[in-house]
Amino acid sequence: MIVVALGSNRAGPWGNPGKTVEHALAELNRGPLRLVRASRLLVTAPFGRVNQAPFVNAVAIVQSHLPPQALLHRLHAIEHQAGRRRAMRWGPRTLDLDLIDYDGRVTGPLARPRLPHPGVAERIFVLKPLAEIAPNWRHPVSRLGVKALLKRLDPQGEGAEL
Repeated sequence: MIVVALGSNRAGPWGNPGKTVEHALAELNRGPLRLVRASRLLVTAPFGRVNQAPFVNAVAIVQSHLPPQALLHRLHAIEHQAGRRRAMRWGPRTLDLDLIDYDGRVTGPLARPRLPHPGVAERIFVLKPLAEIAPNWRHPVSRLGVKALLKRLDPQGEGAEL
């Protein structure tokens, strides 16, 4: 299973953040990518820098014959089409696409892409939509299930939503 997280908190060429995430989901169903399942869109608080607009987030499961590095390159190309310019870590962005998991692969800290995504276990905005569409997903390193990871961040297991 290939898991991709999507987020936006700035309008861009595809419209407002919600429209941008919807358009990005459509892009995950073109060419060498096939969208298998997508979560609902969630509005969440920003991670890292808090003095910015809330994010619209979603998680998708895709299929592709592309190897991880080529898939990451494709995701960056979609971000670029959406007007993404990498200027500030955890800053506002028109679109952020993160490769969370690629068939359970585990890579070292210097690999690109790093798998699983190093921040997945601490991000409610990824875990909550992931639990919605893949409730049996397990973290490839810790082997903890998505629901257990979510419960560690929010004892009610509901996640944070604005």
